[in-house]
Amino acid sequence: MRIGILSRNAKLYSTSRLKEAAAARGHDVRVVDYTRCYMNITSHRPQMLLAGDALHFDAVIPRIGASNTFYGTAVVRQFEMMHTYPLNTSQAISRSRDKLRALQLLARAGVGLPVTGFARSTKDIDGLIQLVGGAPLIIKLVEGTQGIGVVLAETDKAAESVMAAFIQLDANIMVQEFIKEAGGADIRAFVIGDKVVASMKRQGPEGEFRSNLHRGGSASTAKLTPEERSTAVRSAKLLGLRVAGVDMLRSNHGPVIMEVNSSPGLEGIEQSSGKDVAGAIIDYLEKHAKPGKTKDRIQG
Repeated sequence: MRIGILSRNAKLYSTSRLKEAAAARGHDVRVVDYTRCYMNITSHRPQMLLAGDALHFDAVIPRIGASNTFYGTAVVRQFEMMHTYPLNTSQAISRSRDKLRALQLLARAGVGLPVTGFARSTKDIDGLIQLVGGAPLIIKLVEGTQGIGVVLAETDKAAESVMAAFIQLDANIMVQEFIKEAGGADIRAFVIGDKVVASMKRQGPEGEFRSNLHRGGSASTAKLTPEERSTAVRSAKLLGLRVAGVDMLRSNHGPVIMEVNSSPGLEGIEQSSGKDVAGAIIDYLEKHAKPGKTKDRIQG
């Protein structure tokens, strides 16, 4: 099978592991910088080109960076037009990158979430703070990623100041209740298809409420409850993602979803769990990649 990995850097751990796993299984694999691709958008003969050469793959694995979502999803969509099987569809990636849209889709289906508020006007700040139960509370940029643009406001006054500043900068923000009992830790469940293949617990350093590994967090193995497993699989499925990193907090009323990531990193999860996640992704492609199987049936 000809597999294209859409990644800007072939030396990244996740990209190199996927390439290694695909090559070990006898596939013809190539890493393609999707920002250098250009396309011929025609109905009768759509093309994807790189440096003048036409690209043809049986399947593509999108590793789209958050700052390149618009162009990256356009490239994936073009491959879909060419009947190339995408590990995650362009629509599913777009859905997961819009945090507000993703949370609304999950809430519609009854998935456990932190109490979340959204507003546009500075006049609604007081009501928004009351809505999530007052400080301490979390303020998040809707377009933020990897812990960037996430603020813990410990008093109502601090929350008002930060929210007013963000709104006046024309930034879209969400406000969420602070899950104190999580203790600065979250759970990452790695979903492939309809099962969780690996999981880890990420713990933020002392005094830090964010548990992102690149912010000094540490990873350890995590044993998931049946409820946590089913919540993770269901969340990925609701957003139309075949492969996803589902981030959850353990609250007093069960698991609550923080985020569903469409291009989850492999380094932390493989090293903490000892599982061959890259191999499991290629195995999934081998079973499911069929020409023209690119439809997204999710509404929203």
